[in-house]
Amino acid sequence: MEPGNDSQRLEFLILGIAEDPELQPLIFGFFLSMYLITVLGNLLIILATISDSHLHTPMYFFLSNLSFVDICFTSTTIPKMLVNIQTQSKAISYAGCITQIHFFVLFGGLDDFLLTVMAYDRYVAICHPLHYMVIMNHRLCGLLLLVSWVVCFLHAILQSLMIFRLSYCTDLEIPHFFCELNQVIQRACSDTFLNEVVIYIASFLLGGGPIAGIIYSYCKIVSSIRAISSAQGKYKAFSTCASHLSVVSLFYCTSLGVYLSSAVTQNSHSTATASVMYTVVTPMLNPFIYSLRNKDIKRALRRLCKKD
Repeated sequence: MEPGNDSQRLEFLILGIAEDPELQPLIFGFFLSMYLITVLGNLLIILATISDSHLHTPMYFFLSNLSFVDICFTSTTIPKMLVNIQTQSKAISYAGCITQIHFFVLFGGLDDFLLTVMAYDRYVAICHPLHYMVIMNHRLCGLLLLVSWVVCFLHAILQSLMIFRLSYCTDLEIPHFFCELNQVIQRACSDTFLNEVVIYIASFLLGGGPIAGIIYSYCKIVSSIRAISSAQGKYKAFSTCASHLSVVSLFYCTSLGVYLSSAVTQNSHSTATASVMYTVVTPMLNPFIYSLRNKDIKRALRRLCKKD
């Protein structure tokens, strides 16, 4: 194939987690189970927050949006992977690959931003409890959500457009279970320097910024909790952000683990396997983390089940 983007003929081959045919049924069942658990668990969180008036607060408003984003995040990659395994086909069209990258970057960024917004929400609740409802009003909550969507959408559009400028020759195999941005760029036969610069700058601004915001919020939270005199008061204050802190730790630790594993090893299949943690496992565990330690969510889920 001549260098250039003939979108009608160009296809990528997604090699998946393992190429052994005997493992494909096991991988199919494993990922299908995790996907169904993710969708069902996050959907229950959304329905619980909508149906229970006691959960119509900023914290649960952002939690329901996080659950929606997690459903979309996993739906960007897993269904296509399951279809490929079922049809014994590894192919994905050029347009399909760009579309998958766009939505993966969009919902991955939204996960990051929503966790940051939720950290700010916990900061206001613990450090300024008397002014919480005044500060975290409906207008601000809507604005924070809108800004998150706009910034992440523009970033996803930028990354997608940057891929359109690349040309591809013959090496179109992607050793991953979805069209991962870096892998697709590395397969180009044209100069990718500008793409790499954009990725590094975006990672620094849209990755480092939220991390810095979360760290700052929790530094203030810890300072406020330490100032509380009673042990019961400290426990109550910390328990309100324990679930969020668990989700943040899981998301960033798994993401950092994938980054470090890709930097240390040249084995792309190992990196693909490690990336399952933050792309599939983390969205699946989020509903359990929030429901197991949260009495309000448990009560809302019981009421929801009784209605059914």
